[in-house]
This record gives sequence, C-alpha cells and structure tokens, in this order.
Amino acid sequence: MWDTLIVNPMINALLLFYNFLGHNFILAIAFLTIVIRLITLPLNLKQQRSMIRTQEIQPEINAIQKKYRDNPQKMQEEFKRIGYNPADTLSGCIPTLIQFPILIGLYRAITTILGTTPQALFELVPRVYPAINLTNLIPVENKFMWLNLSQPDPLFILPIIVFGSMFIQQKLLTPAPPKGQTQQDNPAAGMSQSMMYTMPLMFGFFSLQFPAGLSIYFILANVIGIAQGLYLQRIMNRERAEREARGEKRPVVVEAEKGAAKSHQSANGAGSSKTKVTSGSTAPRRKKGSAKR
Repeated sequence: MWDTLIVNPMINALLLFYNFLGHNFILAIAFLTIVIRLITLPLNLKQQRSMIRTQEIQPEINAIQKKYRDNPQKMQEEFKRIGYNPADTLSGCIPTLIQFPILIGLYRAITTILGTTPQALFELVPRVYPAINLTNLIPVENKFMWLNLSQPDPLFILPIIVFGSMFIQQKLLTPAPPKGQTQQDNPAAGMSQSMMYTMPLMFGFFSLQFPAGLSIYFILANVIGIAQGLYLQRIMNRERAEREARGEKRPVVVEAEKGAAKSHQSANGAGSSKTKVTSGSTAPRRKKGSAKR
C-alpha cells in the first residue's frame, strides 16, 4: 500500500519529468516540488489562515475559557460569537502531518532512482510503469556542481540554506504577539514563536544526513512557502483594511463583561428601589393602625 500510493508514483513522476526536461534531475525535482505544493495549496492556506486568525483572537479565547470554565455550553456559544472553532486547530495540523509521508516517500524515490548498485536497479525496474521506457533513462545523472544528489552535501552548504529558508518562511507565517502580551497571556503565540526556531533547526539537522536531492526539495518548497506567505499576508492585510473601512469590529470579551456588569448594576439598583418602595408602603399602614388604636 505504501509503495503503491506514495513511493511508486513519486518514482515515476521523477522519471517522467527527467525524460521531458533534458535528463536534468534537478529540474525533475523542481517540477515535482511545484506539483506537490499545488496539490497541498488549499490545505496550506487554510492552516496559515487559521493560525493567524487564532493568534489574533487568542486573548478573547483565554478570557472565555477562564470565565466559563464551569459552563462548557456557554463557552461554545461565546467561541461561536467571536468566530472561533476549536476543531480548526486540529484541522490545521493536517498539512504538517501530510509533509512527513511526502518526505519519507521522496527520500525512498531519490535513493531508488539514483542507486548505482545492481541491487538498486533490480529494485527500480518493478516499480516503473509500462508507459515509461527505462532503457533510455538509465543511468540517471546524479551530479550537479559539487553535489552527488544521492549523498549528503559534503560542504554543508545545503543544510545552512535549508535552515535559513525555513526560518524566513516560519517568520513570515508567525505573527508577532501584541505589545505588552506575555506567553502566559497567549500560549499559542508563545508556541508558534518557539516553533519558528525548532522547525528550521530540525530540518537543517535532517539535511546533514539526507541526500542532497531531498535538501534541494526542502529549499524549493521553502521558497514557494515564502512566496505563499507574502501573498497571504497581502490578502489578510487588505481584508483587515476593508473591515476597518466599513467600521466593523470583532467582538471583545471585555466589552461583553462590562455590559454584563452594567446590567448587573442596573438590576441591583432596580432591586434596591423596589425595597425602598416596599418599606415606604409599610410605614403608612403602621401609622394608620396606631391611629385607630
């Protein structure tokens, strides 16, 4: 199942692009990267929008959770009022989870295609679809500048570029927390700020051991992600400006609490006035009774 759905389609796609692009394996990786990013584009945009939106309203979310922690039904109603759905947090993890089988499958595909031993060739042949003529493609050219695409970069240049490009991508997609807001006030923002450093470090470390061809996939995917992040920021800034021009304001929990406090005070005032009227009405009755006596 894994080979049929993930590894074999990647092997055949790389060979197909390699054949059409003048037997250039770097271009084959680039085209496969573009295809993968286009397929996952809707999920990525949804994840990024959800992350930015959740961080913007995180103070309201925290206030609602604190105020209605003993009333889950009311908490859900308030979440709906400010436009927050907890299920979006789980759905936003889907693009990240999808990346791992893609990376593992691409790793297997690159090592299988660029294998130089007879055993690697025997493993490759059964995976190739009948429509692809493997005779004219073998052996696949695995040299590019100083790189052997089936081996890690010996000069460690690619891992540095992987780290830098992923850091820029994460920084673009991680909005800065409001001024004066601590990590305790907004745990989601603190976690995102932490991931901005840990994810690039992790993938940079992976690139020290992975084939150079896979590191090139990382770099190209990060460059596309940077362009995607700039585009998304532009769209969301324009939407925010349009809302402000229309005078629309997102609901704030503090305002709701103030309104509730005012209504509570007015109710107390009405109750005290009723008490005064009642006490005033009993006084004449006592007077009248004492006069009869």
